[in-house]
Amino acid sequence: MGVEGCTKCIKYMLFFFNFIFWLAGGVILGVALWLRHDPKTSNLLELELDGAHAPSTFYISVHILIAVGAVMMVVGFLGCYGAIQESQCLLGTFFACLVILFACEVAAGIWGFMHKDTVSKEMINYYDTVYDKAAQQALLAETEQPAAAVLKVFHETLSCCGKSKGTSILTKMTDVLGLTDLCPSSGVSVDCHSRIDELFTDKIYLIGIAALVVAVIMIFEMIFSMVLCCGIRNSPVY
Repeated sequence: MGVEGCTKCIKYMLFFFNFIFWLAGGVILGVALWLRHDPKTSNLLELELDGAHAPSTFYISVHILIAVGAVMMVVGFLGCYGAIQESQCLLGTFFACLVILFACEVAAGIWGFMHKDTVSKEMINYYDTVYDKAAQQALLAETEQPAAAVLKVFHETLSCCGKSKGTSILTKMTDVLGLTDLCPSSGVSVDCHSRIDELFTDKIYLIGIAALVVAVIMIFEMIFSMVLCCGIRNSPVY
């Protein structure tokens, strides 16, 4: 025999929320792995010019998400097992893990909100540096033009060309005259600044939505785990 009445209902509700939490951990892990290996971001963030790599802030965030997803799956399993076994020790450990995870998530959320534009700004600055070097190498008619090769990857990956509309038109004109070969073969005229901002901003919001959903689930789990733990302690069976 175990807990009875409302406490028994709480037990199964906690199991249900833990199962959802475990699934959410799997989803976050899957999304993080997708963000890490997405062709668009991978092509851009693995670029290198004169020993300088593309900004890695985005990858740092993704690696943190991978760790969080894996930990959530372990903690979710711990909570499910603790609820079914009605173990005060496991439930107490589960609650402590949730508090730590919740505190880390709040801290990460505050940091992310304060630096939400950092990733796109860093990548735009990197793009501008590459663009300027490519333009300089083209004007000097240098034999080897590594900056042009890096810039071409930007343009083909994002289907864009130039810093702004003006430089986009100018770059297309130099391509037509045969001075350069920088714009994508699709012939689009969208500037790369807006494309980069769109790419990383959309993915930052996706991470934020996932974190908000998980935070709500964690709050319910902390409440239910404590109620169940108190119910087990006060149960005459124990």
